[in-house]
Amino acid sequence: MPESAYGPTGNCMGIGDVLLKRGHEVVFAAESSWRGKLEPLGFVEDLVDLAPPAEDVAQDAGQFWKEFIKETAPEFRKPTIEQLSTFIQPTFQALIDGAKYCEPQLREIIARQRPDVIVEDNVVSFPALTTADAPYVRITSCNPLEVKGPGVAPTFSGFPAADPGSWQEFREEYDRAHRPMWEDFNEFAIQQGARPLADLEFIHESTQANLYVFPQEADYTDERPMGSLWHRLDSSVRSTDEPFTIPISLASSDADSALVYLSLGSLGSADVDLMRRLVEVLGRSRHRFIVSKGPQHAEYDLADNMWGAEFLPQTSIVPLVDLVVTHGGNNTTTEALHFGKPMVVLPLFWDQYDNAQRVDELGFGRRLPTYAFSDSDIHRAIDTLVADVDLKARLALIGERIRARDGKAKAASVIEAVGRTRSE
Repeated sequence: MPESAYGPTGNCMGIGDVLLKRGHEVVFAAESSWRGKLEPLGFVEDLVDLAPPAEDVAQDAGQFWKEFIKETAPEFRKPTIEQLSTFIQPTFQALIDGAKYCEPQLREIIARQRPDVIVEDNVVSFPALTTADAPYVRITSCNPLEVKGPGVAPTFSGFPAADPGSWQEFREEYDRAHRPMWEDFNEFAIQQGARPLADLEFIHESTQANLYVFPQEADYTDERPMGSLWHRLDSSVRSTDEPFTIPISLASSDADSALVYLSLGSLGSADVDLMRRLVEVLGRSRHRFIVSKGPQHAEYDLADNMWGAEFLPQTSIVPLVDLVVTHGGNNTTTEALHFGKPMVVLPLFWDQYDNAQRVDELGFGRRLPTYAFSDSDIHRAIDTLVADVDLKARLALIGERIRARDGKAKAASVIEAVGRTRSE
């Protein structure tokens, strides 16, 4: 059961595809807007509603969160400490409301499907998943800082690893904004038969196996070692995307003209004003751009040095480009490192500030202020990164190591091993 956004669902598709090829049946209890999009890939759909469904209205995949993000987008201009109460807390509340609403549906699905192992990729618990008569595996694919520790910056802060001076204030504000909601959700979990949640945590760790998606080369494990039940997946890049050929309109023999992939994700690209600004600024660049236009694709036009569409096969495109301009979502960040590509990161919300900061402080790219960057800021960042021969070689080696470790296969093997413990 993945969270309804494209990132967690794409991650689960990648792992699920490996399990399918190994002869297993994979059932997705995804949110109902994914109907018809998972079965063609070989998965069984047994879907849930996270809220009362609208009558006679077809929804795009992940529509619930697209609408939520669209309504709350003005909050992204605020400092991260202010977003704790104006965005992070309401987002957790929406997730909790969905978990409460679909609890009976999940119990029916589990009774109907009788799974050998249950896998969840989300940031809140669904008690039906953790109390079922089947082992439970948790996936953390959103943000490595979800796994907390005193030696790492607070989750959602985007604070530098080397400057802990403001960490405590942020943690105190997180506690103030979230504790009443956590207490209510913890009581609900216990009422449904689940274990109590850890303090201020909204999801249970698995007592069998926990999977954690983030590359070793970018991680914080020296400062925050993982327990024995945690298994790192350096990446989990799905192979279900269709092939991609670079459009003829972007062909170039100019060695100084790099090919850049621009994507703010399905949620970030819903900010039409931001997308128009990026098109206007980057339209004056000598570089060429493949643009993932997103759900508001009809609301703006691309510049002459660009080509794009509403949906693009990202994992087929990233290997072909020289650089990625991204919002810093965990999937795109790990995919860029998986293929050894530098990044310009424009964070908007949630995990994106933490990933943007990590990319910047490790020298894998540049973090820019999403709503305050100047034209020269983004032009200089792109020009500098694509011209850095040493960085290109360094990232190429990192990408080779990440791909060799094959996170999807490792995840599938862990899930299989957990499933075997039930039959023994």
